[in-house]
Amino acid sequence: MAAVQGGRAAARGQWLLARWARPLLFTLCLAPLAWLVWGAAADRLGANPAEALIRALGDWTLRLLCLTLVVTPLRLALKVPALARFRRMLGLFTFFYALLHLLSYAWFDMGLEPGEIARDIAKRPFILVGMAAFALLTLLAATSFNRAMRWLGGRRWQQLHRGVYLIAVLAVLHFWWMRAGKNDFAEVLVYGALLAALLAARPLLRRRAGLQKG
Repeated sequence: MAAVQGGRAAARGQWLLARWARPLLFTLCLAPLAWLVWGAAADRLGANPAEALIRALGDWTLRLLCLTLVVTPLRLALKVPALARFRRMLGLFTFFYALLHLLSYAWFDMGLEPGEIARDIAKRPFILVGMAAFALLTLLAATSFNRAMRWLGGRRWQQLHRGVYLIAVLAVLHFWWMRAGKNDFAEVLVYGALLAALLAARPLLRRRAGLQKG
């Protein structure tokens, strides 16, 4: 019975193996950036376009990070292995938007002055936390390719890439600390609840999958 259900789930996910699936995801991941570029060109980003751009890039970084984390629990819950082929692309786009978020902050807020950036990191804890998250994310992006996996070995590579959960915690903390000055925590609570649910669901789903195999 379990084998039949697994076969049906795999059949449902066959469309994810289509040649157009990855290009479609690639296009969808670029859509927010295209919208922001258009908004900047058309002067549609509000009274403070620099702040709006920095904030929007940070928001999309967090959203893509959550989507990356959703892949494995969703794959296990729906029993659709084909979902795994999209995780790397989502992770790399998370890094891409995080890099743009950092560069826009360094350019528009700090004028690309290393001294100003260093002083801001020392002055504002949420900037320090964000920098730590970005440093870890850079490490994961740099080791996300097959050559790095072979060099590190499968087990060490998996242990390293579990660091994505620490990155997510730091990202939510960065967001919370930034919002604390405005006393606005609604969005932060949504992301925090989603992260907590993902952290709780992953081991439970893996255990269930192991029991079904046994």
